[in-house]
Amino acid sequence: MFYFDWTYILIIPGLLLGLWAQSQVNHAYKEFSRIPTRLGQPASVMVKELLRRNGNNAVQVGRVSGSLTDHYNPATETLNLSDGVYRSDSVAAMGIAAHEAGHAMQKMEGYAPLKIRTAVVPLVNIGSSLSTPLFIAGLIFAWEPLVTLGIVLFALSTVFALITLPVEFDASRRAVAMLTEGGYVTGEEEQGVRKVLRAAALTYVAAAVTSLLSLLRLVLIANRRRD
Repeated sequence: MFYFDWTYILIIPGLLLGLWAQSQVNHAYKEFSRIPTRLGQPASVMVKELLRRNGNNAVQVGRVSGSLTDHYNPATETLNLSDGVYRSDSVAAMGIAAHEAGHAMQKMEGYAPLKIRTAVVPLVNIGSSLSTPLFIAGLIFAWEPLVTLGIVLFALSTVFALITLPVEFDASRRAVAMLTEGGYVTGEEEQGVRKVLRAAALTYVAAAVTSLLSLLRLVLIANRRRD
């Protein structure tokens, strides 16, 4: 007899939100990567100058393969720009590079949420790999402590997703401020940067919602087994 687990329904909103958010990112990036900035300066050059002008000389700017793989590593003080951003002078490239510079400024200024997020990364990595196997094993062997441990470990990923929100929003705020105050973008260029960064922020919101709903599903399954 076929058994339908209704808790799967909880995953659908997060999945749909994630797909929509990714489509918004792709659309915004595609649109504004075609529009060059007035200064015509490559993002790799701009971001080095941007950091230097804001008193941050510790960060090394490099290049990483892939599309939209740009990231800042606070442990090594490296800011890596993707192939499509590194040499581009587009509005999208300026926004993405400045966003990563925003993270570098967070590190330099001791921004608390970034410190917390960096500190919990090792725990999150462990939790993400062990939470589901432990939870399933607990259900199979009807051992409640194992089920609870699986939920707790998964909750670490949810906490990480929630902490990420203020970190990303603040980095985007810093990016717009640094670009406009430094005269790198003006008028419609600034609006384009904002659109690209808002679209990117949606992916983090989607990830947080998905994680929360998945955590709720685990709790509901565990409680149903106890009844």
